[in-house]
Amino acid sequence: MAHLLVIDDEQSICWGLLKLAERMGHTASSAASAEQGLNLARQQQPDMVFLDIRLPGMDGLEALARFRNDFPRTPVVIITAYGDLGTAVAAVRNGAFDYLTKPFDLQVAQRAIQRALQARQEPAAGPPGTTPLAEGRMVGRCPAMQEVFKRIALVAPVDACVHIRGESGTGKELVARAIHRYSRRASGPFVAVNVASLSPTLAESELFGHVRGAFTGADQARKGLLEQASGGTLFLDEVAEIPISVQVKLLRALEHGEVLPVGASQPVAVDLRIISATHQNLAELAAEGRFRHDLYYRLVTFEIEIPPLRQRREDIPELTEYFLDLLAAKNGAVRPSVSPQAMAELSRRPWYGNVRELRNAIEHALIMARGGSINPEHLPPPALPMPSGQEAGEEKLRTLIRRWTKHQLEQNDQASDLYQRFLRLVEPPMLQTALEHYHGQCAAAARRLGLHRSTLRKRLDEIAKDQ
Repeated sequence: MAHLLVIDDEQSICWGLLKLAERMGHTASSAASAEQGLNLARQQQPDMVFLDIRLPGMDGLEALARFRNDFPRTPVVIITAYGDLGTAVAAVRNGAFDYLTKPFDLQVAQRAIQRALQARQEPAAGPPGTTPLAEGRMVGRCPAMQEVFKRIALVAPVDACVHIRGESGTGKELVARAIHRYSRRASGPFVAVNVASLSPTLAESELFGHVRGAFTGADQARKGLLEQASGGTLFLDEVAEIPISVQVKLLRALEHGEVLPVGASQPVAVDLRIISATHQNLAELAAEGRFRHDLYYRLVTFEIEIPPLRQRREDIPELTEYFLDLLAAKNGAVRPSVSPQAMAELSRRPWYGNVRELRNAIEHALIMARGGSINPEHLPPPALPMPSGQEAGEEKLRTLIRRWTKHQLEQNDQASDLYQRFLRLVEPPMLQTALEHYHGQCAAAARRLGLHRSTLRKRLDEIAKDQ
């Protein structure tokens, strides 16, 4: 049984909360002013306090500071009218456990009481930040992550190019930074760039730099990212997005250890290691001609694949505890525990956003739990799967086919050759595009299409006659 203190100058609010406390098996007292409430608290220390913002005499914000000073382990729930929401948020930042906006249901107040009393029962947290935590520490005990750690240890001492594969949010940059940290280049710069964020027209200038006057707007010379990373490591995230025209220069820089800034006549010597990463299959892109084979083999000297979080569920509890410690220390907040129900929910989610999504979910739960135990209702909704570029394109194609078919069916035309008309519509551009892609080599195009070479040639001849 706990003792509650309600401080509000509205008698109806006091009466309702007192009756609610009694129904929950607790005792309660009320006061119409902050001064009276503080006196009552000194006579019988409450286990939690409901405190209105607008009070006669001392206001709620000043009273909150007094309660936080005199009764630091007593959760204070602010009560405010809708128009005082900004003040209430400021109060929560200054130590209030939660706030209720008038009018509120007694069920809402009951949940606030339960959370506050549960938080009070939690063991007191030590001073925030007493144990410094590394922001970028890699966590994982599952066999797949142990293999990742092993490969990092193997490749870090040598200067080979490393390619990291993994879905978005798995921690590819963390792996790159770990390789740099344990390499002989650790004292040099670590330069990270997401290639997808570079403008295709300026990618060459960003990577290789430019001299003054090289193009309109180049008012002064600028070192490129490769030169900035000299003596250290350059991390190229989403390396598959490098324009084909720039891939040639990057290959030369890797082979000869020099870069040629845009507009320059003399190359600049560089000494760097390149670590690349992508969520795409670089080998498939190279096979399709969308990425240079020679650059692919240069970048993928050594490959590390990071498993998605759904394939390493046994690491979720440890990751959760790590993020709780990290975020609580970072925000100067009380480090809460996680209820078994919440941990079970965390462990069964699909985590399409991987470790990044888990961290965001823990941060969201920290905000919602207000120092109490984290329960399933404190977690945000799970993220939806993000379609890959190929999946998105295929879905668009299916949508167009549905629209075309529906439009044809709604016509008064009763012709029964709709399927054949569709094949005559889609087959020619597919076959012709495949042949063009392989520069007229019918055998190569037929292999990719899954057709016999003679069948492809026959169909192309028929298409030519029909056109």
